[in-house]
Amino acid sequence: MHPDTLPFAAGLAPACADPLTIGRREFHSRLLVGTGKYRDLDQTRMAVEASGAQIVTVAIRRSNIGQDPSQPNLLEAIPPDRFTLLPNTAGCYTAEDAVRTLRLARELLDGHTLVKLEVLGDPQTLFPNMPETLKAAAALIKDGFEVMVYCSDDPVQARMLEDLGCVAIMPLASLIGSGMGILNPWNLGIIIDRARVPVIVDAGVGTASDAAVAMELGCDGVLMNSAIAGAGDPIRMAGAMAAAVRAGRDAFLAGRMPRRHYCAQPSSPTAGLIGR
Repeated sequence: MHPDTLPFAAGLAPACADPLTIGRREFHSRLLVGTGKYRDLDQTRMAVEASGAQIVTVAIRRSNIGQDPSQPNLLEAIPPDRFTLLPNTAGCYTAEDAVRTLRLARELLDGHTLVKLEVLGDPQTLFPNMPETLKAAAALIKDGFEVMVYCSDDPVQARMLEDLGCVAIMPLASLIGSGMGILNPWNLGIIIDRARVPVIVDAGVGTASDAAVAMELGCDGVLMNSAIAGAGDPIRMAGAMAAAVRAGRDAFLAGRMPRRHYCAQPSSPTAGLIGR
């Protein structure tokens, strides 16, 4: 069966009240997770399962998904018939390398077209190179890929990527692997307000409260790896992140109470008090 037509776990989830729609696919989980930095493939599998994630991103340059038959295969721990694999271009610094890497992934995964593009500009900060990212996105979309794209938190660049045809915009919250949380909620809010495709925070989440804040701001999802894999107990943290993403989404949909600066308001009725 072609990976783009697989049922539930590969992305076409049964109808739910609040699905995450990316391109033509629907997902019930808004938490996306990576597969790097774990102790071994068993821990990778257990953490992914505890997260409840359906979309699992895989660094093609750093993971064995069949390129080397003599090494453990990630697909044995994260089978494509249970999860939607999201090949990514981690480690690529030019548009040419990113496009080549995702074309290889498409061959290895039997024509899979949903991918995560990232083109890095600096090895110390891992900040995205936006001119090369735009160039690679245009080439991949022309070649039939559905592109989810890691980008800076610049609203203008985000709109340019969306106008090219990217199916999801993935601005960083802070530097990859930093665990610093959301450093610029204002720019992120502008991107969310203007976007017509899902906005998924990618990079910088450190703990569950960071994930909840991202969702409360109105993000459609959160992608993380280091925050789970680098925790003292990755399995437990994966469950905490799942709960935080759900709670943040529910809070966003519910609508928070107004902020009242310098003015308290009793939480219980003041009319009809006993003794009055």
